Amino acid sequence: MKSFKPAALFSLLAGVILSLGALTVVADHDSDESIAERISAVGNLCVEGEKCKAPVAKAVAAPTGPRSGADVYTGSCSACHGTGAAGAPKLGDVAAWSPRVAKGLDALIANAMNGINAMPPKGMCMDCSDDEIKDAVKHMVDNSK
Repeated sequence: MKSFKPAALFSLLAGVILSLGALTVVADHDSDESIAERISAVGNLCVEGEKCKAPVAKAVAAPTGPRSGADVYTGSCSACHGTGAAGAPKLGDVAAWSPRVAKGLDALIANAMNGINAMPPKGMCMDCSDDEIKDAVKHMVDNSK
């Protein structure tokens, strides 16, 4: 059995402590600049004959008002209603939408608000207002007649 060597343990601990000192802490981890830097492209595309530029990440401005039905559809609803996932009627599929539209717009809006079958309430768009959900339903109906 080998004997305990305090010098080896001390050396190991000193190395760990010194390496911790090399760590840097981001002052504002949630700032727009810090987030943009973390999610920016790893590389960039250069075209022959042109000078390559470093990728520039820009922060996306938060919405300043209510989103349109088309915007809500594109941002949230299209994941299922664009693909037919989980039996969702696809945008533009008149045959799938006709029996639903026949029940009335209020019924469709209620289903969107409360969920139906595999669709959760608000289609999981928890940051959507009731008016935005209504506009998204109207957008889908108007584009599926």
